[in-house]
Formats: sequence, C-alpha cells, structure tokens
Amino acid sequence: MIETIVFDVDETLTKDDRHWASWADWLQVPCHTVSALVGAVVARGGHGADALRLISPDMDVAAAYHAREAAGRGEHLDETDLYPDVRPALGGLQKLGVRVIVAGNQTSRAAELLRDLDLPADLVVTSGDWGVAKPDPAFFTRVLEVAQAGPRETLYVGDHPADDIFPARQAGLRVAHIRRGPWGHLWADDEAVREAVDWQVDGLTALASLIAH
Repeated sequence: MIETIVFDVDETLTKDDRHWASWADWLQVPCHTVSALVGAVVARGGHGADALRLISPDMDVAAAYHAREAAGRGEHLDETDLYPDVRPALGGLQKLGVRVIVAGNQTSRAAELLRDLDLPADLVVTSGDWGVAKPDPAFFTRVLEVAQAGPRETLYVGDHPADDIFPARQAGLRVAHIRRGPWGHLWADDEAVREAVDWQVDGLTALASLIAH
C-alpha cells in the first residue's frame, strides 16, 4: 500500500513556460529560439542548461543566474505556474491519508517560492536545500528519509527518465511517469521507461484511484 507520494516539480507540478521565457528575455533572443533549442537538447537526452550554452557558448549558467537575481529578474513562481490539477490532486491524496511531499531539482530560492504557495503538502524541499541533486542516489536516500515509509510504500512521480524514473526505481521506490512537458511526452512510449514504472498517467488526479487498488 502506498503511504507516501513524492512529486518532482518542473513539468510535474509547474509549467516551465515562465522559466524559459525569462531566460529568452535575459539573453535577448525570441522565446521560440529557446524553446526549440530546449526541445533539441531534450531529444538528445541533455538538460535545459545545455540549450542556454548553445545560445551563449561561454556562458556560466550559475553566474548568469546570480546576475539575474541581482538585477531583480530572478526566479518567480505564482499560482499561474501550477498545472490546474495540482491542488485538487495533492489535497485529495492528503484526505486519503497519504503523506504528500514535493522534492525536485530546484534552488533553495525556488523552495521558498513553492512554500509560499501553501500547497497541500506535508513537506516541500529541493536539491538546493539538501545540497544533492537528482539523479544522485543520495537524493533518493534523502527522499526515503523524509517519506517516513519504506521504498515499496513510497511512490515517486516525475516526467524525466534519467532524473526521475530510473534512479527512483534503482532506489527501490515505486514509480509513476507523467506524460507532461517535453520530457514526459518524448519518452512516454519508450520501452525502458514503460518497464521501469509501475504506472503512467496523463494527470495527477489519476493517482488517487491507482493507489487505491
């Protein structure tokens, strides 16, 4: 029986539209250029930061992040960044007695912004808080520590095979792959992904009925 469900953030709970649009604005290129390059990088199995380096090859992404923050153009999250099913799904799981945790690869600042949204979750934490990021096995060790449940009673929900699906499975957790965002859609029919997951879902509200069986 699933006692705890742990959610990835980007393209699981939140849309990345604002994130990439803000980078396009900072780099003074059209949003479509950034989106297309992110898509190309995703198809090669890379990460979004690689797309930024295609635009600016000498770019220090971390330094640029801090420069944006200093200029008052840093990270921002509000209700419009959430997928519409987030609150009803998480709230519904809590009503069923499931422990709900949000744990993704984000900065400590993003963790603050997420907590400010007052999501129906028992804990909101990020890799920036922990000092370790997915797919490092140590991240999932921390997940199990806060889950307060065994690996087979803990479900991790995410969209990215390399960051979410495979390392969560290797850590012994139950896994759900969500068909959402570029990563989720691109690898939805991948044989290795299908074999690694317990469930595939198109939205978060489906989780309540799945774990009840």
